[in-house]
Amino acid sequence: MKKEVLIFISNGYADWEAGYISAELNKPESEYKVRTVSLNSDNVQSMGGFTVVPDYTIDSLPAQFEMLILIGGTGWKDNSAITPVIEKCINDKTPISAICDATTFLAEHGYLDNIPHTGNSLDYLKEYAPNYKGHTNFIEKQAVSSDYIITANGTASLEFAREVMKKLDGFQVEKTDGWYNFFKNGFYQE
Repeated sequence: MKKEVLIFISNGYADWEAGYISAELNKPESEYKVRTVSLNSDNVQSMGGFTVVPDYTIDSLPAQFEMLILIGGTGWKDNSAITPVIEKCINDKTPISAICDATTFLAEHGYLDNIPHTGNSLDYLKEYAPNYKGHTNFIEKQAVSSDYIITANGTASLEFAREVMKKLDGFQVEKTDGWYNFFKNGFYQE
């Protein structure tokens, strides 16, 4: 049986930020399968206009999953109901990955204050997460992985996917790095 990785989506989610990682996790030879979770069972529409029927609601999550991925987008000011799920992941040491405005949400709620992390920029976090106190732990990198939380800025879909694969069992580091270099550089160097 394949292990589940949950991707939290809400209206206005940035669909491209989940593209690389969901495609890799859902490959037939992967040990994983992606399932979506949302605040309720209503259809969710992405920034790009894709409509998704969520697999789970925050009230119907499976007892076991391997990682919670939080995708950025325009709806993060309205997603406070996901906080108990984040708390459960932290208590259970289930990895959490966040990109773009999902990192801003984590910063606002104090989850990044004491760990190495990144986000859209330090100034952005200070402006849009007024309760953020982790500025001394901010690292100017595309993606940062700490013990149980991966963060990435909104231009780092590839780096985000690479860090997620490195965190999950079943992906060899050398192959993951090769995958990253192929998609980052393409067939032809310019």
